[in-house]
Amino acid sequence: MDLSAATILVAFAGVFLISFMRGAFGGGFAIVGIPLLSVVMDPVIAGGLLAPLFIAMDLYALRYWKPSTWSKPDLMVLLPGLVIGIGFGFLLFRVLDHRAIAIMMAAVILVFVGLWLVRGGELTHRPRSMPKAVAAGLTSGITTMVAHSGGPPLAMYLLPLGLGKEIYAGTTSLFFTVGNATKLVPWLLLVQPAATTWALMAICLLAIPIGVWSGWRLHGVLDQRQVYRACYGLLAVTALKLLWDGVSGFSG
Repeated sequence: MDLSAATILVAFAGVFLISFMRGAFGGGFAIVGIPLLSVVMDPVIAGGLLAPLFIAMDLYALRYWKPSTWSKPDLMVLLPGLVIGIGFGFLLFRVLDHRAIAIMMAAVILVFVGLWLVRGGELTHRPRSMPKAVAAGLTSGITTMVAHSGGPPLAMYLLPLGLGKEIYAGTTSLFFTVGNATKLVPWLLLVQPAATTWALMAICLLAIPIGVWSGWRLHGVLDQRQVYRACYGLLAVTALKLLWDGVSGFSG
């Protein structure tokens, strides 16, 4: 990877965008920023670049998403599945067809968002389900390891619960703090970043504080209905990105 001015600028912007999502919605939408990074580097190298930066984002975001914002009953069920899923994802990373997984995930997400729209796009308050929580944690672990796209499975479980906006964001933030810490070593073993990648990481660290803070300020301005609508909208954008990745991968 050439450490040119264009590479630095695009990577900085991508890390800022992901950090902004961390501050505004607690995380889970890293895939929205990855296309920017893919303009100047291979997606696998981008994954290696982001893995340590996610840890820095998570630690900084904990300044805002404190324990009082965590839904502990949900996390107790979600986190074991997440860790197991990351282990499966690591073992299957070189075997799984990323294109097929992307298309399948996109289809599921679009159906989920479509059903929400058909029901009027309103907030819901469904009861918790342990099987659904376990499945969400496991699926999120696999997809976050394979493609940094663990947000949709978690969102599809949490959004229908109708949690308060701070609880939703805080729970998502801690979920991915654990997930990113768990997958850091596996990702570094798979990618083994070069010296230029480590240098770019150091530069991009500067984007994290302002990105997280800006997102947190936006979260404070939006009411719960607006936060949830934004999350559903981001899910739709994520699905379209996954669909594009999958289809273009097969056609290429």
